[in-house]
Amino acid sequence: MTTMGGPTARRVTTSGVPTARATSTATDTPILGRDRPTAVFQTLNRPPAAGPSMRIALLGGTGDIGQGLALRWAYDTDHEVLIGSRDPEKARTKAEEYEVELDSRDRDVSVKGFENAMAADRADVVVLAVPPYHVGDTVDAVADRLDDDTVLVSPAVGMKGDEDGMHYHAPSAGSVTALAQRAAPDAVSVVGAFHNLSADRLANLDVELDLDTLLVGDDPDAKDIVSRLASAIDGLRPLDAGPIANAAEVESVTPLVINIARHNDGMHDVGVKFQ
Repeated sequence: MTTMGGPTARRVTTSGVPTARATSTATDTPILGRDRPTAVFQTLNRPPAAGPSMRIALLGGTGDIGQGLALRWAYDTDHEVLIGSRDPEKARTKAEEYEVELDSRDRDVSVKGFENAMAADRADVVVLAVPPYHVGDTVDAVADRLDDDTVLVSPAVGMKGDEDGMHYHAPSAGSVTALAQRAAPDAVSVVGAFHNLSADRLANLDVELDLDTLLVGDDPDAKDIVSRLASAIDGLRPLDAGPIANAAEVESVTPLVINIARHNDGMHDVGVKFQ
């Protein structure tokens, strides 16, 4: 998760929960009071392996949340993973690093690196694994490479920090997901997802996940595609949190998780699980 704010804002350098701060879930410890809340979200019940193999481009895939999602999809699924960057050489170098990591785990997978626009041009699903303040510019830069049936995914969260902790800081659009939707071509569907996940935990393939990710989107078919991609990651359950109008509420969970991690001993591994 990366933050957005004024000059005094302290930045957290992930698009999911910050590294070495909130890196997993505390499934045996209630997060919201003595009793865990009953989830009011609809589970997007789709078979993890259902549907054809897809090409997933992670723009900014050289960063923390991009790395975590790339490794999990390459390790757990048969989907083709493309790494995007403004610097194509950086993308290729990172893609090779991911291949080495996967090969060390007996997973012979090809991961390719491209400049962002070239990666988007080849993809069925494009993940904006960039800081929130780069979301609009990144979409603008690749807009002419997005087909009408491309699904655009936004995991970024706007935050600012002070001495008390981290606080949600929405852009003028109301949420980062809404910002991505405004920037995207009219025919391209946008889904907000993967906001509250730990980048470090995703990237550590030795760690078994047991987490939920909340999805917001206005196109049910696009949301279904992202749900299938999320379900395909072992230990990750997608939950439907409604339309993009609800994105601010979903994104604002992330600073809450960070603050819990910082102010409670032994809870540096905090995530989100609804029961």
